[in-house]
Amino acid sequence: MSSRLQRLAGLVLGAMMMATSANADALKDQIAPSGKLRVAIAISPAGGAFWSTKTENGYAGVPVDLGKEMAAQLGVSVEYVVHQNSGQITDAASNNSWDVTFLPKDPDRETKMTFGPIYEVADATYIVRPGSKITNFATLDQDGVKVAAVNNTTTMRGAIAHLKHARVTGYQTYDEIFHLLENGDVDAFALSRDQLIAMAKKIPGTCVLDETFKQTVTAVAVPLNHPLAAAFATKFMTEAIANGTLRKAYDNNGLKDSPVRTEVK
Repeated sequence: MSSRLQRLAGLVLGAMMMATSANADALKDQIAPSGKLRVAIAISPAGGAFWSTKTENGYAGVPVDLGKEMAAQLGVSVEYVVHQNSGQITDAASNNSWDVTFLPKDPDRETKMTFGPIYEVADATYIVRPGSKITNFATLDQDGVKVAAVNNTTTMRGAIAHLKHARVTGYQTYDEIFHLLENGDVDAFALSRDQLIAMAKKIPGTCVLDETFKQTVTAVAVPLNHPLAAAFATKFMTEAIANGTLRKAYDNNGLKDSPVRTEVK
């Protein structure tokens, strides 16, 4: 190669490296403007693909593992921004307090954040209090029946749409509803089946109804008007589903027997 061609190749390579660096900087400015990737999580003992838990050393959960891996790919540290439920995460989407999250998706939330690929599909139903005579949706949906749901969530909106006579009331935390159900102060609790089955083991006499009133889908999300962040989150989640990163996050968080479901049937 002549010296002229060598100089030209060097200039092209330099330009490409500068462009790549500029693109990386632009992405970090948008997805991690504080210098850290701030991952919004919701804390509860419920477990599953959305909820995270508090541990002696910090936090654990599928979103915790996914956020840590995403930060590593970006070359930044991770910071977890804690909320009590997915509704609070949604409400905070416009105030620049978090950069990425993993939460249930619905049409209302799509007006407030940009979603990437679905990584979980869950069946929503109800658990009824100990000693209840409620055995199905028909006997549940009666005047005077009290149904609890986590406030301002996809499942709560689904329960309100589903029930025509029973009254649905929102509460801020899973723990609060757990104790109301345990004490018989509410007749039922609307949530995903897997989480309710786990709850039933902790409250003797409760029963998880066989029917399903809604399928909830959980996905990665970023605040609106962050196109570079949305593109990166979509790429990350697509690869995580394909290369086993998501499966590993499930396995690390008590979900070894839970299949990865990415499509609504």
